[in-house]
Amino acid sequence: MRIPHPTTLAGLLAILLPAACTAQTYDPTLAQARTALDAAERGETETAPLPAGHPLAGWVDYAGLRKAIDTLPAADGQAFLSRYRGQAVAETFREQWLAVLAKREDWPSYRSAWSASIKSSVLRCAELNARQALGATGADWTADARALWRSTGKSLPKECDAPMAVLAANGGLDPALRWERIEKAAAELQPGVMRAAARGLPAEEFALANDYAAFLESVHDRALSWPKTPRSRLIASYGLARLAKSLPQSVDTTLPKFANALGLSEEERGRALYQAALQTVASYLPDSARRLNAVPDVAYDARLHEWRVREAMARSDWNAALAAVRKMAPEQRRDSRWRYFEARLLEIGGDKANAAILYRDAANKPEFHGFLAADRIGAPYALCPWTPKTDAAAKTAVARDPAMLRAMQLYRLERATWAEREWNEALARFTPEQRRIAVDIAQDNGWFDRGVFGLINVGGKSYPEESRLYELRFPLHHDSAIRREAAKHNIDPTWVAAEIRAESVFNPKARSHADARGLMQVLPGTGAGIAKRLGLPWRGGESLYEPEFNISLGTAYLRELEDKYGMAYIAIAAYNAGPAPVARWRSQRPDMDADFWIETISYKETRDYVARILAFSVIYDWRLNGNAMPITDRLAGRIVDTRKKFVCPLPPELPAPPTAAPVPTPARKAQR
Repeated sequence: MRIPHPTTLAGLLAILLPAACTAQTYDPTLAQARTALDAAERGETETAPLPAGHPLAGWVDYAGLRKAIDTLPAADGQAFLSRYRGQAVAETFREQWLAVLAKREDWPSYRSAWSASIKSSVLRCAELNARQALGATGADWTADARALWRSTGKSLPKECDAPMAVLAANGGLDPALRWERIEKAAAELQPGVMRAAARGLPAEEFALANDYAAFLESVHDRALSWPKTPRSRLIASYGLARLAKSLPQSVDTTLPKFANALGLSEEERGRALYQAALQTVASYLPDSARRLNAVPDVAYDARLHEWRVREAMARSDWNAALAAVRKMAPEQRRDSRWRYFEARLLEIGGDKANAAILYRDAANKPEFHGFLAADRIGAPYALCPWTPKTDAAAKTAVARDPAMLRAMQLYRLERATWAEREWNEALARFTPEQRRIAVDIAQDNGWFDRGVFGLINVGGKSYPEESRLYELRFPLHHDSAIRREAAKHNIDPTWVAAEIRAESVFNPKARSHADARGLMQVLPGTGAGIAKRLGLPWRGGESLYEPEFNISLGTAYLRELEDKYGMAYIAIAAYNAGPAPVARWRSQRPDMDADFWIETISYKETRDYVARILAFSVIYDWRLNGNAMPITDRLAGRIVDTRKKFVCPLPPELPAPPTAAPVPTPARKAQR
């Protein structure tokens, strides 16, 4: 077979648009680039240069410059920025180069290298220093400095001290601006920032501002004689909320005293009552219901409404839970989660007719609670997949985009951060159609998480219709290994695929802050123990990056957890949270039905994780088989012959065919 020349466009596209990408694909251009990058990072810039015009020439140059950036001549740095103007590599270098120039106090070079797109507060303050040193402190300088002052209630970096001092000395920080920052700092619970912002206030105001800061640190009775102003009430409410967060019972005695003295409004009192309720109910303490009922309606938000429902569920007070659902705002109440539970609670209360209406509505959503609702009424599962038609010319056009070429090569060279820079640069220019094609190309190259981070919400814009791109959002790789190991351990293979999608999005090199590794995010200690129990050779933590070995250990671990806990949904919770919290939740609610038990899990991350894994399992069943086991059987870990079909229930945004259409089995790509 003739290998295309890697430095020609045709050669690159032949590599980056494979018919079926495999880990063994020989890619001469990548091998060449890897050698050059490794040499540049060792400082051997002349050892393995890339040919002119190679897509990664800029990144190889960058790797060499970065090695000696502290001593790089200013002219060389500026030449690099000019040579790669408009490319992600220039912006990556620019931020590091500006930091070096600021340290040197080479302000003319700093100004030459500056870009208004820079967001870093450190670099923005250094830019103010540069302008000030060069005598450019006019109205624009003052406006920019004030914008930084007002940008946050948290501490600004030390690089901002000098320009803020100049701003103050020039009369640019009047009392109104100082008080604005003090109030923002109070909202962020930053008493140190409040004190710093107060310097320069008139003596009486300075003293009051410092007393405000002291109140945030430790509630004191001097506040009882504060002036009865909106600002005093605001600061008092923040301080009392902070106290309630650490000491919920303080609201019983401390809050009334200050509320009466300062005339706190319901909203201001509500800040402390909200925190007391939230801290109490998150552990389902005995006085949770009382704390929740004490919070005024004006202080309730979606989060606390949910907790009011869960608290009642945890006590099996179904009437109170139903009443709590009905107190939610209409938009929150329409969510499939709360539609399902309103129906479930009505059903428990004997109102099966109205429950069925709500179940049917919830069942229109391809989500965990939608699938549960469908099972309650014997309905098929909802799924409206969208597979846009893309011709070869359109895909080639996206693939030939220079930033896309660089992004794909960098990802395959395991320079994921650099690859993301190039990816973001490309997506900023792409149409929605081009972006969807880019996600497909990324997955052809093994970069599967672009189906998660490159769709639906991108660049501050929302594309809800892209939630229907199931084949892109739920990639499938290593399916033969998944099926083999699942069969070996009598585990549903779609559960394994769902775990991989949730844990790593099929990135075999994934590594968490806790040192969990590989596709199923197995900890080295856990992996060593499982390997020993399976009689497999253990070659250290690095072996967890081998996909098939990781799947073998991760699937065996799921089997162990299910054997230990008896139910798959509890095993899923343990996979995420660990044994201690799960033991506590089981002891608190030992006989609770699975749906209520999952919803009353204390940790939001774990609660959502269990629901997500179970929903993902249904969708992967569609991907693998075109139909699905009932989710009620999945909850128990049963593998049954019963299968449910999928139909498109015609949500309003979709054109309506004559009847609810069966959903076809997805066309599967070749094994990658």
